[in-house]
Amino acid sequence: MEPKVSIIMGSTSDLGVMEKAAKILDEFEIPFEINALSAHRTPEAVETFAKGAKDRGIQVIIAGAGMAAHLPGVIAAMTTLPVIGVPIDASLQGMDSLLAIVQMPPGIPVATVGINGAQNAGILAVQMISLGDSVLAAKLVKFKENLKNKIEQANQDLSKIKFKFKVN
Repeated sequence: MEPKVSIIMGSTSDLGVMEKAAKILDEFEIPFEINALSAHRTPEAVETFAKGAKDRGIQVIIAGAGMAAHLPGVIAAMTTLPVIGVPIDASLQGMDSLLAIVQMPPGIPVATVGINGAQNAGILAVQMISLGDSVLAAKLVKFKENLKNKIEQANQDLSKIKFKFKVN
């Protein structure tokens, strides 16, 4: 099995957030890899990874970073693959990471999800890959249908709760 998605984080302290993307990819049976690379502490390794990812069969990169949060942008600068940035709440409630990732210069886009939003990053990676995979696209339709069903069930459950002034 060769990975189609690469999950990269600045350090293993980010694993608690980034494993949510891994769980989504696992659920959809998409092969992936997880590595720690630092734009500041291992810049040569980041460059080697980014420049070689496409040749290794990687289709999407999910990169999480906190604080200075340069990792997603540095990777995006060195590859034509789509990069999804996950801002991690390491300081300043994650706002520093969010702004560092989302404010990329023209020509170097990084798709950015919400702070600690690795689950959505995983889903976005699935959506990107499903464009060329009808089996995966069908799984995605079922996934979205299940999300709808959960809300419909929640409303049924809420309708059974009684309050004196509740009108529904």
